[in-house]
Formats: sequence, structure tokens, C-alpha cells
Amino acid sequence: MSTRNDSSSWAVGLSGAIMVTVMAAGLGCSSKRAALDFTNTAIIDLTHPYDDDVIYWPTSPGRFELKVLHRGPTDGGYWYEANSFCTPEHGGTHLDAPVHFAKGMWSVAEVPVEHLVGPAVVIDVRAKATVDPDYQLTRDDLTRFEDDHGRIPAGAVVLLNTGYAKHWPDRLRYLGDDTPSDESKLRFPSFGEDAARWLIEQRAVHALAVDTASIDPGASKDFPVHRVAGAANVVGLENLTNVDRLPAVGASIVALPMKIAGGSGAPVRIVAFIPR
Repeated sequence: MSTRNDSSSWAVGLSGAIMVTVMAAGLGCSSKRAALDFTNTAIIDLTHPYDDDVIYWPTSPGRFELKVLHRGPTDGGYWYEANSFCTPEHGGTHLDAPVHFAKGMWSVAEVPVEHLVGPAVVIDVRAKATVDPDYQLTRDDLTRFEDDHGRIPAGAVVLLNTGYAKHWPDRLRYLGDDTPSDESKLRFPSFGEDAARWLIEQRAVHALAVDTASIDPGASKDFPVHRVAGAANVVGLENLTNVDRLPAVGASIVALPMKIAGGSGAPVRIVAFIPR
């Protein structure tokens, strides 16, 4: 059975999570103030922590580094901690800006914030990815999804649930190969070019997200999904976790990266909101 899932229904669902209160102010004047009603909303973190185990692309020039600047009591008798950190843009749970593979398109800081939030559409390909580590999402997968759940709305964040988050941080199982500085033998599932192009051109989605290391499959050599997405100013979200905790439709996504001016990517904290 199909269920309604378009832009208007997402807006209605989100507004259902908003609690509007009217408060008296000043000399009998009143103002309206809206606040999210979190008492009826489950919040799911879709982000891996940044630590010594974080996975980067095999050719990454560095790793995540956290340097302690101070950790302990001060002369004033109170506790104080401060650190510095260093990380390549593309590693861990992160955002790929369109400029990553498309000259002149949005950098991280230029991505409009409204493109970083939206209705979540979760497509489950775990059964196929278990059989075929090179599995690519197809147009047929999308047709079957819409038959079951309704039309994918414009502005959606499409999340691919491959089940690979369970392998984190085992680089060999997660990437399919753990040879240092070698990306030629990677094997993991992701979006197929035709499916990604259809989502972007026919459904006007704002983001492609996946619980593997890339929105292109590991065996890809020329990254067509990155190129198609970048050319359309569609962002990529990679290395997610807990995608299996989301419903196929009905959740909302907020994905806010570090706002790096000129950045081609950035660490991102991604959360999902699910009405109870």
C-alpha cells in the first residue's frame, strides 16, 4: 500500500512537531513564539565520533589529531580544558560540498542552510549489499520504493541503508580493503549513477547520504555520482551511522557542517527527528 509522502505532507508533519504558545508581553500586548515539541520527538544521532579510529579515504594526507593544550586545575582553583584539532576535510561523518567534484559550484560555506535540512527518505538495500559488496542503487529500487511509500519529495535527503555502519571502525570490512595509500581495491555499496541522476533531475532532492565511505561505490574509478551531484549543487553526506533506526519515511534530517569558507568538505553532525 502506498502512503502519501510529498513536500506538503512533510511540512504538515514537521509543523505537527511545533508547539505554538501565546504569551502576554508588555502592556497587554501579545506575541507568538514557536518552539519544537521535543517531548513527542525521538532524536537519532547519525554521526560517528572523531577519534583515533575514524576512517579516512586511503589516500588521505593525514588523520584526525587532537592536541591537548590544557587539561587540569588552574591557578585560580577551577578546572579548565582546551584542545586544538586537525583533520582532512573528507573523513569520518562528513559533508561533500558540490565544489568537491564540480568547478565553480557551492563550497561548504556557500551551501544554503535550507539545503542541509529536509524530509528523510531511507532506502534499505541491506539484503542486496550483503550478497554483493559492489551493489549500486538502481532506478528499479527507486520505483519499488515509491510504489510502497509514495513519491519522493523535492528537497529530500535520501539516505541509503547498506548495513555497512556495523563494520565501523574495521577498515578492511568497511572499505573492502585496508592497503595503505591504495584506493584501487575498495569494495563497498552505494548509489548508482542512473539512480542518482534520476533523484536529482526528476525528484529535485537536496542531498544524497550513505552509511559507507562514498556516495559512489568503492569500485568506482571516475566518481560519476559525485560529478552528477556536484554539477547540480547537491551535497553528499558520507559515513553515517544509525540509519537502520530510521523509518522509510516520516523523519526529518538536520545536517550542519563546520562552515569552512572555500571548503570542499567538512565534518558534519547529522541528527534525525522522528515524531513518536
